[in-house]
Amino acid sequence: MQKRNTQQRRSAIVELVNQHGKVTVDELKSAFSTSQVTIRKDLSFLEDKGLVLRKFGGAVAVHGKNMSANDEKVSNRKKSIAKAALSLIKDHSRIVIDSGSTTAAMLPYLAQKPGLVVMTNALHVAQTLVDDENEPTVLMTGGTWDSQSRSFQGQMAEQILRAYNFDQAFLGAAGLDIQKGTTTFNELTNLSRVMAEVSNQVIVMAESAKLEHKIPNVELPWSKISVLVTDSDISSSARQCIEQQGVKVICAEQE
Repeated sequence: MQKRNTQQRRSAIVELVNQHGKVTVDELKSAFSTSQVTIRKDLSFLEDKGLVLRKFGGAVAVHGKNMSANDEKVSNRKKSIAKAALSLIKDHSRIVIDSGSTTAAMLPYLAQKPGLVVMTNALHVAQTLVDDENEPTVLMTGGTWDSQSRSFQGQMAEQILRAYNFDQAFLGAAGLDIQKGTTTFNELTNLSRVMAEVSNQVIVMAESAKLEHKIPNVELPWSKISVLVTDSDISSSARQCIEQQGVKVICAEQE
């Protein structure tokens, strides 16, 4: 079998595990002409995603994990947003990635950008990046674990961020207000503000449906945001209103 890139190989591993019920590391090593270390990284990544279960010497299939049609549509929309955001990153950039499912959708594609330095406050982001063959330089904020956002927050995280400067910050949003900016239920908003403060360009990645979420806490005003990457379902009036506040709006077409 010819060598594949990381994403293709991992998809093929899931197919093999589901087809045969179980596979060994040695079988996968031979099938993909790669090392045991690489296969073990693949299996760790796939287990974290809930796609396989690791067993001694290999992996077994996970049953009952079927994705609904609606979930698949949402997932595809996030993937399209992620790919559009990826096009903004130059090789050897220094970026910071906030926690969240939409920002995490960009992770499988970052291997296309060599020489990255990536700071994050999310454990799953750091773990995914260090498991990639084209591993970037990974930095973590540290700080206090917040179970609501499933990320590190607090003054220590803010101090560490302020010790660096970044080319770009990639942030998610629980909600979007066309007049005010990004909004959130979580009152721990300061770390996102510090991420924006220490970055030359701030990119918010959010589905257009977030405009329907009426959430009280403003996280970042539009004046602090450079680019909004969203989907093509955003209305022309909402897009125009946001652009009038100095924000570039990129609408990703769903594949």
